[in-house]
Amino acid sequence: MEAKLDINLSQEGRYSTSLTAKTFGLLGKMAPWKGKFESHGWKSDGALSPEKHMATTTWRDDNEIKKYSYNKDGSFESFVIEDNEGNAKARKVEAKLTDGTDDVLTATLKTMKAIAATGKCEGASDVFDGKRRFKLIFKQKNNVQLESSRWNAYSGPAIECTAEVKPMGGKWHEKPRGWMSIQEQGRERGTMPTIWFAKMKEGEPAIPVKVRVKTSYGTLFMHMTKYEAAGKELKKK
Repeated sequence: MEAKLDINLSQEGRYSTSLTAKTFGLLGKMAPWKGKFESHGWKSDGALSPEKHMATTTWRDDNEIKKYSYNKDGSFESFVIEDNEGNAKARKVEAKLTDGTDDVLTATLKTMKAIAATGKCEGASDVFDGKRRFKLIFKQKNNVQLESSRWNAYSGPAIECTAEVKPMGGKWHEKPRGWMSIQEQGRERGTMPTIWFAKMKEGEPAIPVKVRVKTSYGTLFMHMTKYEAAGKELKKK
């Protein structure tokens, strides 16, 4: 898996963040997938509130675009799906699934900001993904010291924490599928999906520098290979 995360908090009263990801190599041939996820919203006294979120995913040759809109008071406005032919359709969603929710990128960015400010990885946000409502929960495990390597560009202190998705309503499968299946495979092996966050620069959110996911097929690691910000750059060896 290859991924790139961009964060922009420099604009007065606004924020934006985007994540692009794709499979490559052997996995890319077996499971050709790519996605782009982006969020834009309001920023007030450090608090973030989403305005727009868009998720564009491609599996083999099939594209799907999901667009989420939020009001400035935090209420949910609309949800639209666009298919492979470009046909867009607004979907009716129940208020109990959307009230008080964030998009997944904003929810994660809130935690990254909190880690940088407090030095602790503790937080939870309710998220609506188009079909379901879930709580995204971060829990701290350890403070650790990481060493750079041929895989990872980062060396220094990091906070090790787990991420858990807890169903809160909507159309969940009786047998776990997708991310829930991966998460539960990890739980059976004694560890939830784990992220190591590091504070790279004063005043900026903590950044994920390593990810570990245990599954029945083996353990997946992701490493930070490059970091860029104003006046600072890191690359793997």
